[in-house]
Amino acid sequence: MKQVTNILINEFKINELGYDFMGFSLEKNILSFHHLILSKEYCKIKKLGKGYWYENGVILCQETSHEYLHLIQRYDDELFRYITSEMIDMKIKGYLDIANIIEIHKILDYFEHLYKNEKTNKGYTLIKERYLYRKKFD
Repeated sequence: MKQVTNILINEFKINELGYDFMGFSLEKNILSFHHLILSKEYCKIKKLGKGYWYENGVILCQETSHEYLHLIQRYDDELFRYITSEMIDMKIKGYLDIANIIEIHKILDYFEHLYKNEKTNKGYTLIKERYLYRKKFD
């Protein structure tokens, strides 16, 4: 897993660019492998290993974009799929494309508009403040 993660970080110039596949800043963030096409659970069920393959992953910041993306998946699978589609497009291109990241930010803005007043079962704000701090692209 770590080797594939490092290959993705290097090939997509994540550290040099200073942001991940969703346009989140790397500041104080641990980079993590996100299963892009086949989930870790699906890979286990189908006995495909853990799914840590180059073709199946992108790099996200663990405590911001990665955590946020899985929250979106739980609340709005359609928006999750739109974001995933934009990341797949960048994987195919072989670089982080600002146009794709801007589209991802539009989807995130829409999610935030739809769920801005939602609370968790424990009464906490659904959308954590740290999810709102993304690199600005114009």
